[in-house]
Amino acid sequence: MAIIESDHGRDHEISPDRLLRDDPKQASGKVAVFQYLTVAVFVFLVSGFWKLQVQNPDVYSEAAERNRIKSTPILAARGKILDRDGRIIVDNKASYSLLLNRDQIKWEHLPAMADAMHLDYDDLAAKIRRMGSPQIIIKDQLDRDEIAFVQSHQDPGTYPEMDLIRSWRRQYPQDGFAAHVVGYVGEVSESELNAPAFIDYHQGDIIGKDGLERQYDHILRGTDGQERVLVDNMGHERQMVTAKQAVSGKDLRTTIDLDLQAVAELSMEGKRGAVVALNPENGEVLAMVSRPTFDPNKFTGRISRTDWNEIAGDKEKPLLNRAIQAQLAPGSTFKPILGLAGLEEGAVDDKTQFVCPGGASFYGHYFACHLKGGHGAISLHRAIAQSCDVYFYNVGNKLGIDRIAHYADLAGIGRRTGIDLPNETQGTMPSTKWKLRMSRQKWYAGETISVAIGQGAVTVSPLQIASALGGLGAGGRWFKPHLVETDKPVLLRQGSFNPANLEEVISGMYAVVNEGGTGRAALLTNVKVCGKTGTAQVASSDKTKGAKLRSAMANNAWFVAFAPMEKPEIAIVALFENGEESYNAVPIVRDVLKAYFDKKSRESNTNLTDRRPLAPQILSSPLALLRSGSSEGLVP
Repeated sequence: MAIIESDHGRDHEISPDRLLRDDPKQASGKVAVFQYLTVAVFVFLVSGFWKLQVQNPDVYSEAAERNRIKSTPILAARGKILDRDGRIIVDNKASYSLLLNRDQIKWEHLPAMADAMHLDYDDLAAKIRRMGSPQIIIKDQLDRDEIAFVQSHQDPGTYPEMDLIRSWRRQYPQDGFAAHVVGYVGEVSESELNAPAFIDYHQGDIIGKDGLERQYDHILRGTDGQERVLVDNMGHERQMVTAKQAVSGKDLRTTIDLDLQAVAELSMEGKRGAVVALNPENGEVLAMVSRPTFDPNKFTGRISRTDWNEIAGDKEKPLLNRAIQAQLAPGSTFKPILGLAGLEEGAVDDKTQFVCPGGASFYGHYFACHLKGGHGAISLHRAIAQSCDVYFYNVGNKLGIDRIAHYADLAGIGRRTGIDLPNETQGTMPSTKWKLRMSRQKWYAGETISVAIGQGAVTVSPLQIASALGGLGAGGRWFKPHLVETDKPVLLRQGSFNPANLEEVISGMYAVVNEGGTGRAALLTNVKVCGKTGTAQVASSDKTKGAKLRSAMANNAWFVAFAPMEKPEIAIVALFENGEESYNAVPIVRDVLKAYFDKKSRESNTNLTDRRPLAPQILSSPLALLRSGSSEGLVP
């Protein structure tokens, strides 16, 4: 059959051979295009299959699972912190937190959420970008309005990224009560996450930041649980799949006596300084106060920038635990240690006398005594009782700095006590080696004279001096101070002293209180109290003369005591910064001593099991109740 083609009115016949030559070429091009498209589609499908099933199966299966299974954390409560009688110091209060699911976050929702949650939008956005966890807690302790906002916007069609979860707010006593002992909690920082100690922690975790909360975080911290719920494609919950319950942290029983703590806190109101009470026979810390203090409730969860700047920028340094971190000259509280060193080394005996005309010259420099008229001829017993500087100048000059340092080191001066609190400072006990190491200079004999009365380069913390003199009273045995109950106390050091020498020094300390000495205001009926006052210069008098801020450069007042004399059960130190004269620190110690022995007397006539514990509301403001005199269970 032939095909006719028309050309300018003339018809031409197309042969079948020509038709066969043209069509196969055109058809083969179309086939090739189809084949290429088929191969491309196949390669695309294969590559997708490879990524899904071979290269990243976990990622995609997890994403698919999230579309079907909704996981919500169940937060564990921290353990409570208790006093020695089981009374609650730190508790937990149920609250609610706002959780964001990262894979569902819609950035256009953030401004409204930030506004409703009273958060800074930039801070919120930065936190979400910074934290890589799939779920982020953006605010704790929601108030009623914030909870209402979340509940009204939780429908998956509006704000599907939000979840309201039950959480626990740490509840600390009011008025900063025992704040430096218990510490506070806060969100783990980036630097902490990089430290080996926090290898098991994750972004957003709440950890102990200071005090016992930090030291015993591994005990107080619980284990979070998880709830997995089946949801439909709209995000509505259908049924529970699995639930792993949270495990609360263990309670921590401390050696603190809430009654003594409250009295010590009250005695330091309006002052700057510290009080420490401990049992020198085993190292148990019965009370520890540092003033000024801070409110740890502001730190629970995530402290606001305003609150942090206010606390951290305070010139009074409320976060400083002066009981273990202050490094100050001990003044005359150092003299019993020097007296014992003089007796042990044979530099003096109980009959040795020096004449005090009101001062003495050593190595071309005049050193005054605190009593301008002088003490006259004086021996060790009265020198301790009246705190004669001239007597101890002479003893120190006879001993030399290295022999003084030996006995001071034995008592723990210039040593960390090892108490179970973070960031304890070491203090300083100078020696010839110390000065050579620190300044590449030799020690001059004239420098020893100031050290002999607790001035010069020697510095201590209140805990160190309480432990040092308490250990002398306990027969020259020094136990490791601790705040958490232990089965066996740790004996750090024990001196092989002549009992007669120890007795002579303790007798002098008894005279301080009971024989008209410098600490006579600490006298208690029926209790033999031994003590030592100390007035330590902050700066020399020529530097403070004419100073505008004279009060800030006033002398620090110290008083250390232990009782009873024969077998001490309690040793107490009070540091009153810029208290001017040591007698201003004496009533602080006396009040705590009286509280201790009054309580002991009351308990000896009452079965311990009959004691009613402090009511929970007392912990809300123990100081207010003490002031009002209505605090049942607290020593009046």
